Amino acid sequence: MADLELSYTSASELAGRIRNKEISPVEIMENCLSRIDEVNPALNCFCFVFADEAMARAREAEAAVMRGDDVGPLHGVPIAIKDFTPTKGKRTTRGSKVFEHWVPDENALIVDRLCGAGAIMVGKTTTPEFAFSSFTKSPLWGITRNPWDQAMTPGGSSGGSAAAVASGCVPMAEGTDMGGSVRIPASFCGIVGLKPSLGRIPMDILPTVFDNISHFGPLTRTVGDAALFMSVASGPHEQDIMSVKEIVDFGAPFPTNVAGKRFALSLDLGFLAVDPEVEALVRAAAAALADAGARVDEVDLGWTKQAMDSWYDYWGVYQAAFFGDKLATHRNEMDPEVVALLEAGLAMDAVSFKRIEIVRTEQWRKLAALFETYDALLCPTMALPAQPADGSDANYAHVDEAGRYHALDMTCIFNNVAQSPALSVPAGFTSGGLPVGLQIVTPRFADVEALAVGAILEKVRPWAESRPPV
Repeated sequence: MADLELSYTSASELAGRIRNKEISPVEIMENCLSRIDEVNPALNCFCFVFADEAMARAREAEAAVMRGDDVGPLHGVPIAIKDFTPTKGKRTTRGSKVFEHWVPDENALIVDRLCGAGAIMVGKTTTPEFAFSSFTKSPLWGITRNPWDQAMTPGGSSGGSAAAVASGCVPMAEGTDMGGSVRIPASFCGIVGLKPSLGRIPMDILPTVFDNISHFGPLTRTVGDAALFMSVASGPHEQDIMSVKEIVDFGAPFPTNVAGKRFALSLDLGFLAVDPEVEALVRAAAAALADAGARVDEVDLGWTKQAMDSWYDYWGVYQAAFFGDKLATHRNEMDPEVVALLEAGLAMDAVSFKRIEIVRTEQWRKLAALFETYDALLCPTMALPAQPADGSDANYAHVDEAGRYHALDMTCIFNNVAQSPALSVPAGFTSGGLPVGLQIVTPRFADVEALAVGAILEKVRPWAESRPPV
């Protein structure tokens, strides 16, 4: 059986102990693989595990430490890569039978950066087809389950990565976030997930480098590990014309308090129906920041459902542009929801698509005005706790008689204003034992500031010792 104390040790601590020769990368990897063997049959968080290769790299990492070689900040630390992100010489299926046998010729840049820092890729994590959904299930790999309640979804589309981290298989995993695909599973699985500023981590895995909703991001159990991930993965690269030239120091110590900070709190973003337990837990987390010295004011953003609808329209065109040509050959093998999404995207005319930018502009101007007064916006990550694992996003989109919009996520709306970082951190547990996330949104390119707020909350309301029953 795996040593759970080791399984739930942070990446930062593991890396330090390895460098100090207090523990061997071989011991860590053996424990990692044992934990995967224990939980993956039930959770389905990994679709590929590279056990032999990972052990060989762990032995190489051990030898390097014993020789006294200079080693990277993640030397010997096991990580997982989402099965949407290309990995050289290793199948990358993107959750679809379309790509069932695709073996990329090159790594994504983020994979090279993480592994170049010494991390050891132990496997690829499950994703819904084309990373399209808040539920991690696909025609190719089936349903992935939440470690806190296996009847529930871990979220999506980086659900496999989140479930792997939350269950102690790995201390950190990579995810992609085009509409919340890092933050959604972070919230549902009770861990940390960051959508960085657009271009903070170069995005080089799409057919275009001019898309402006797409991000890589970390899934970890601690804010410190998210910062460590960012310190390795971020930085400009000419492969992505939108990559940010500014170099940010993610390794600097976080402030020890939030005295003098001003935070805006919006529980519904102006138009959403939010579960009462989610609302209560987010209020409690905001109150903890107020108790720590911040000023927290409840605000009305003035946003409407139109802002969220604009993202859905964009998402359909996004998916159709990249995968719509596959309908001719693979329609009957695709998730029917994917087929419907692709058809909707193909049906949109160019002028209507361009007008989405007008809605996004109006949305941004209201948020920009808020940031003139406040250091961050606080809101729920999800309107609901984790839902049944076999569910569908289509079941969570209707307007009630009072005019409130019933949706699942409160994340995609922030991909419309993609330059603003959005961090999801645990806010507590429902009466049924399901995690709830608080979303911390900061001004453009203030990634460190978002992490700093999360670190204060982690200090006053610790969550890393909470472990799922799996």
